[in-house]
Amino acid sequence: MTGQVVLLTDFGLEDLYVGVMKGVMRRIMPTVTFVDITHSISPQSVREAALTLMNTYHYFAEDTVFLVVVDPGVGTQRRPIALKAGGYYFVAPDNGVLSYVMRGIDTYEAYELNKSDYWLDDISNTFHGRDIFAPISAHLANNTSIALLGDPLAQIAQLPPPDLSIEKDKINGEVIHIDRFGNIVTSIGQIEIISPERLTLSPLFDSNSESVPIVPSKAIIKIHGKTIHTINRAYDEVQRGQTVALIGSSNFLEISVNQGNAAKRLDVAIGDRVELLIHA
Repeated sequence: MTGQVVLLTDFGLEDLYVGVMKGVMRRIMPTVTFVDITHSISPQSVREAALTLMNTYHYFAEDTVFLVVVDPGVGTQRRPIALKAGGYYFVAPDNGVLSYVMRGIDTYEAYELNKSDYWLDDISNTFHGRDIFAPISAHLANNTSIALLGDPLAQIAQLPPPDLSIEKDKINGEVIHIDRFGNIVTSIGQIEIISPERLTLSPLFDSNSESVPIVPSKAIIKIHGKTIHTINRAYDEVQRGQTVALIGSSNFLEISVNQGNAAKRLDVAIGDRVELLIHA
């Protein structure tokens, strides 16, 4: 084990929640180390957390423990779970937040965390991140076998995938994320850059479709009444203040404004439709 716990939550940093969870883990394993992916997931946005985890987990060393707490169902009958998958460990509520990670992993072991010996003694109805998920994560990081933490599960809760459909010369998707710069991330991915004049879309959220070739210079993107011609390679291939389409760091189609805020410029929100006309 790496002895490392990676945290992903919607708790923010203004309140005590993140610090207390780290304190709980340090009491169990004083040598544990932490990495914070983000604590700025939109409140209760399970899908945003699922997408963020999907795009980040594989950059960490195997045996890393991921503690994911976006938990609008805390205190209800939703199960606390842990997964061993792809060489990693994931601890989270069973609300679908781990379902997108599983799209890239063939096999996994899942457990319902029902062995209270590995929890804190007093369990709150509103803070399972502190009382259940944090201690479980510390025990995993400290080489406790995941099979000791609960009973096996045959399946976990699944989120519906983001919209993505492919027609003869058109790809339909939706806005799945807007970052702090106002860059608009779409569900049209994952796209591999083969050469300056050749892209290949391997549709991540449309398992019934084969890979699709795209000629970036012939591509047309339509979003919220705006038409953008060409998929560029970098922001500065257009003038400052101009709208640009490109392939983002997670290999999804993005719409941006060079040194500006595309979401505000185009008045776009999560879930808005986007079309990519490929004309290949």
